[in-house]
Amino acid sequence: MADTDVRIVDVAFSYEDHRYRTPIKFGGVALNQVTLLNVDMTVETVGGKVARGFGSMPLGNVWAWPSKVLSYEQTLGTMKAMTEKMYREYPYTKEPRHPIVLGAEIESYLYTDANTVRHSLGLKEPVPGLAILVVASAFDAAFHDAYGKVHGLNCYHTYGPPFFDDIADDLGYYLGDEFVGLRLSQFITREPQPSLPLYHLVGALDPLTPAEVNEPVGDGLPEHLGEWITRDGLTHLKVKLNGDDAGWDVARVVGVNRVASATAPERAFQFSLDFNERCRNVEYLLDVLHRIREQSPAAFDRIQYVEQPTARDLKANPANRMHEAAKLKPVVIDESLLDLETLQQARDLGYTGVAFKACKGQTQSLLLAAAAQKYGLFRCVQDLTCPGASLIHSAGLAAHIPGVAAIEANSRQYCPAANEPWDERFPGVFTIRNGRMNTGLLTGPGLGAME
Repeated sequence: MADTDVRIVDVAFSYEDHRYRTPIKFGGVALNQVTLLNVDMTVETVGGKVARGFGSMPLGNVWAWPSKVLSYEQTLGTMKAMTEKMYREYPYTKEPRHPIVLGAEIESYLYTDANTVRHSLGLKEPVPGLAILVVASAFDAAFHDAYGKVHGLNCYHTYGPPFFDDIADDLGYYLGDEFVGLRLSQFITREPQPSLPLYHLVGALDPLTPAEVNEPVGDGLPEHLGEWITRDGLTHLKVKLNGDDAGWDVARVVGVNRVASATAPERAFQFSLDFNERCRNVEYLLDVLHRIREQSPAAFDRIQYVEQPTARDLKANPANRMHEAAKLKPVVIDESLLDLETLQQARDLGYTGVAFKACKGQTQSLLLAAAAQKYGLFRCVQDLTCPGASLIHSAGLAAHIPGVAAIEANSRQYCPAANEPWDERFPGVFTIRNGRMNTGLLTGPGLGAME
């Protein structure tokens, strides 16, 4: 135990509900609402100094728990029940801890707690690991935030000595023998990148041109892709695809490229392709990539990476090997990534990149970022339509993990009302200019949100 460790003395949580400006499609489901989980946490040092931290995360149940058995209300309700259990049991550690140490220690208990909740509610299927991590991430974020604030430091200044003792400072303690002798501080930067390119989401339901705007929102924000490109100076576009209609998917990528080229012909656009794990096999992905290259070599050249094309359960789908696809473009693991084991499984199956998400926890994201760098994997930071403090949390991860290609941030498109209280205080984070996010200002205490 280090002298700088803290104990948790009080926790509270609340929810915020927001309607989306326009629907967003996840895995074939159109979503028009979101519930945020907000966690307040008070910590105390050994010397009696007290500070309060804050963590926030969307309870993205459609993404984290795409159930064919349970309704939206049931999966969201179960995640709220898990919040109650974590509130009662997770926070009140009796021994002082560093957030990284506690976050790593407690992960296995979270799965046990989720199983208890499942049986208490009589659910017909287990709670997925992603749903568990999403709920826990708000508590984990609040602890990291409080820890930094009680020491008067940005949390990225607290991931090495003197805040770690010799045991906690060795990545082998968390990740096993392969990482003995390595330190977390080797794999993150103390100061954020000044700015990062922003990946703008082109949803499957989003209009590309004025002719496709059937029902204008009329709120003053852009109505179609061309207007977004012009207003925000965009250079990076994430294209949501269906994964079950190759003709549509190819036409969508070619169409996005056509609009981008016509709107800003001078820009060097880059695309990411997100199939939301709906490709039935890797042959489908290869077919789509080959057809894009045939129909529009320029669009193909602009593809920076492909995100999780096939089913998230890697063990159940060992035939979905990405080696051939990864020769064409980096293929990154997203929904499958739960821990070091799944990261290693993905590597064995030919994945060549990792998508980090704040909704999987600050602790886990940092530890796996170290592993990804050791393995030489492509790195990016993805979104869960994070507004407010959760976006600042996500942006901090992107700005402190070396080699991150860009940051996705789409709450400004789909949930701008939730960002309004934050926009003026963090210029260039919630409102984008020249296609980049101003991450250099995220240097405040804790996670930097200063709610």
